Amino acid sequence: MTVVDPADDSATGARTASGGASPRQPSRLRRLGRLLPTPTATPFTFGYGLILLATALYTDFGDQATVDRLLRESSTDAAHLAEQPLLVLVASALWIAGGIYSFYGVAFLLVVTALERRVGWARAAGVFLLGHVLATLATELPVAGAVAMGRLPAASMHRLDYGISFGLMACIGALSGLLRPRWKWPLLGAAGAMCAQDLIELVDPLASWGHPIALLTGLACVPLVRDAAGRRSTAADRSAPLSADRAVPTPLFPPWLPRQYAPARAPQEGAAGGMAFRGVGEEPFDGGRAEPVGRAPVQAEAARHVMGVDDGLHHAHGGEAGPVGVAPRVPGAVPRPRTPDGAGEQRRRDADALQTGWDRGLRVQ
Repeated sequence: MTVVDPADDSATGARTASGGASPRQPSRLRRLGRLLPTPTATPFTFGYGLILLATALYTDFGDQATVDRLLRESSTDAAHLAEQPLLVLVASALWIAGGIYSFYGVAFLLVVTALERRVGWARAAGVFLLGHVLATLATELPVAGAVAMGRLPAASMHRLDYGISFGLMACIGALSGLLRPRWKWPLLGAAGAMCAQDLIELVDPLASWGHPIALLTGLACVPLVRDAAGRRSTAADRSAPLSADRAVPTPLFPPWLPRQYAPARAPQEGAAGGMAFRGVGEEPFDGGRAEPVGRAPVQAEAARHVMGVDDGLHHAHGGEAGPVGVAPRVPGAVPRPRTPDGAGEQRRRDADALQTGWDRGLRVQ
């Protein structure tokens, strides 16, 4: 069993830069690598596959007398099920019928790996064991009942029955419920054709009936494994890092805050209570100050000097000053500032003196 590490892209990247490999080769290697079990992603299939590989090698190259004795003691016939059911149910699933060259070994790696990657090791192992146990009991218990009723001879209680085919058929049925239709129906069609061929030939009646029973057991587990597969895919999407094409810009305002609302720092003209609102479609607020709708942004007024007069006299002229030779526009009476120290009266007198001097200078010119 060869473990392929799909994350090793250093060598493939170097070959691509030199023109020796296609840019799509790393992705194809990743897809091929996901078909095989790994100790981290699929621990059940990986560990169980190593055990099956060891027993298959021993079946082909070990002492034949010892192998025959172990297979007879591991058989799930009616006699062994009556004496030690748990032991033989577990032991019979440790052997592959046909040894290392059996088709069941390759099918086990591909099918159970695909199922475990989608539903996790616990559910994959549960589906396998459930199919193995139910199909075995469904075929052997009727034999024991028929022998007890005298319809079958006592020799029917002792037979050679072992292998992983029942559990494999259950995993095929469960996996078919998680695949897309273009893969689901060919997989079910191939499994159904095998079951039909066994029933037509009827070489081993118990195994021939056990395979469709195991396949139906796996199909019955589809609702359970489908929920687990959905949760695993959601968790994988959340934990996966965002790429450049998946990145979503963070909104300026929280979703519960209307876009047209801008918090105010200080009350502005035209907005009651220090609150200001923007119209729909206007640019979002970025200066830290609330601004009324329909007006230009309020800019901080810089200190200006008009003919040597300080900023206090500038306010007395209403914040406007014309060029030299043009009398400034004084908008009516100058409001008296509310100051307790009398500074407002002094400012008013200075403003009147400035206005009088300005008028005289114009008349002299």
